[in-house]
Amino acid sequence: MRLSTIVLPLAALCLAVPAYADTLNNEAIVQLVGVGLGDEAIIAKIESAPANFRTGTGDLIALKRAGVSSVVIAAMIEAAAKAQTAAATTMSADSPDPLVPHPTGVYVLADWLAEPRMVAIDATTSNQTKTSGFLEYALTSGLAPMSFKAVIPNERARVRMDRQRPVFYFYFDEATASLSHRAGASFWNAGAVTSPAEFSLVAFRVKSNRREAKVGQFNMAGAKAGVMEKDQIPFDYERISAGVFKVVPQRDLPPGEYGFIYSTSTGSGPGMAGMGATTSRIFDFSIGS
Repeated sequence: MRLSTIVLPLAALCLAVPAYADTLNNEAIVQLVGVGLGDEAIIAKIESAPANFRTGTGDLIALKRAGVSSVVIAAMIEAAAKAQTAAATTMSADSPDPLVPHPTGVYVLADWLAEPRMVAIDATTSNQTKTSGFLEYALTSGLAPMSFKAVIPNERARVRMDRQRPVFYFYFDEATASLSHRAGASFWNAGAVTSPAEFSLVAFRVKSNRREAKVGQFNMAGAKAGVMEKDQIPFDYERISAGVFKVVPQRDLPPGEYGFIYSTSTGSGPGMAGMGATTSRIFDFSIGS
């Protein structure tokens, strides 16, 4: 018998079995059972190789009908459970699955992309508070209110969205208590922020090289700090997991500049003095081009 008569069939056999040479799946296990490999050898293979098993009820019935033993099926179920646990404790920065752990912060689900993914919205800190309406305030002896506005640089946000009602996800410290955080020990000021209810969604007015949003007002009747209710864009939120919230605006947002504002500190002192040192963290984004 010529050597080629033996070598060529063996080569063909090697090419025919790569499906379970790298990652095991249900079909690979059925093939191994079909060639008469014993349970101990198959289980050893399951414990030593990466696997992607389907273990739903229908899949288990199909495996049993294909002659896979109960002990092998049990090993497959255990391997699938371990893989699921490992995936649940592995942090992802862009997985579109909101239940996969993400670093703490604010994200938008970019479902308008060919391959949807989470996009992190980095916080912009506004340390500048601009006043407006001072002349009217002075002419009316304080009857007309003077407004205070948070100012952030640039006319456009870094993150731009092709949806007028985008879906956001907020990940707080509770969601990643056993994992690492994005920014040092705690992205949210040592766990002080725990809910989207502590934020205001606002539209910015675009000026030359900056964006502005009203964050307070003052007149002779007193001072009000924070975003005025009439300037807030309402949104709904729901808790989908520990420390994880889904946030959706209650209406479509026309093209423009927006942001979720969280006031981290305010000035001290009565009247105008108490308004002048407001510091805000703003998760800003653009709608449209």
